[in-house]
Amino acid sequence: MPVTVVRFNLVAPGATPAALAARYRAALEMAAYADEHGISTVQTEEHHGADNNWLPSPFAFAGAVFGATRRIAVTVSAVIGPLHDPLRLAEEIAVLDLLSGGRLVTVAGIGYRPEEYALFDVDWKRRGRLQDELLETLLKAWTGEEFEYRGRTVRLTPRPYTDPHPLLLVGGSSKAAARRAARLGLPFFPSAHLPELESYYKEQLTVHGTEGWTMMPAAETPLLHLSEDPDRSWAEYGEHFLHEARTYASWQSRDIRSAVRSAATTVEELRAEGVYRIVTPEQCVAQGLDSLVLHPLAGGMPVEEGWRSLRLFAERVLPGLSG
Repeated sequence: MPVTVVRFNLVAPGATPAALAARYRAALEMAAYADEHGISTVQTEEHHGADNNWLPSPFAFAGAVFGATRRIAVTVSAVIGPLHDPLRLAEEIAVLDLLSGGRLVTVAGIGYRPEEYALFDVDWKRRGRLQDELLETLLKAWTGEEFEYRGRTVRLTPRPYTDPHPLLLVGGSSKAAARRAARLGLPFFPSAHLPELESYYKEQLTVHGTEGWTMMPAAETPLLHLSEDPDRSWAEYGEHFLHEARTYASWQSRDIRSAVRSAATTVEELRAEGVYRIVTPEQCVAQGLDSLVLHPLAGGMPVEEGWRSLRLFAERVLPGLSG
């Protein structure tokens, strides 16, 4: 059975605080509904200072999702590691791991927007070293034992629920990210379908004498929206997908490889490209995808339309997958 994911980044261009609050509440209600209907994962992410209100605090959102659900996992993909204090992040993840009974998955990346580093006065040129320190600190902190940190001895409590530690993956599309994951014996999460990078990671595991595995995005990982009438939905709501696609495109340099990279400049181009897909329930099942990623609130999508998509997925796609 495919992996089923509901993605939330809470983007809402020009939204008032009241409208954003309603969108956040709707996302939590959707997460609870997804949990009740057997969807496996909520995915969220981190970006800062975006004009369109992109979610900056994925762990706060994850905690709210855990409070509203009982089974569903939450994947933070990805946390921008160098922007976080290592000790505080270790505590944050440990508490969420305890609250959720081990349902938190963290993918640690270094990001690709220098302006986010500038916002927090973090040196962009030191991002690799800062990421190394962060990952090493998390692994040491979660043992519950004393360790050396920036010239002093520290110890963090409480220990996480998951033994030996909460699920932590290293994300990225570079050889440096693959080497970092292999050196620390952590799983690797390429940002796109990159078999050659997976092979390099496996070579590095041998070099470092460590063990690990790859969570590779499928060759096709489109972002899905369910509709009884895709033509009508593209006409009415395509601009929301285009907004997100254009935002991503404005952030990503040519050397960034991403599963959701789009070159579209119009709704028509976006539809033809296939990165975002509006499909009927029957078309969704027939695609035969390994991962089904539903994006019900993409780009400021009206909440009621997001609910229509999610309900179609739960009521008419999931039964077809299990059957």
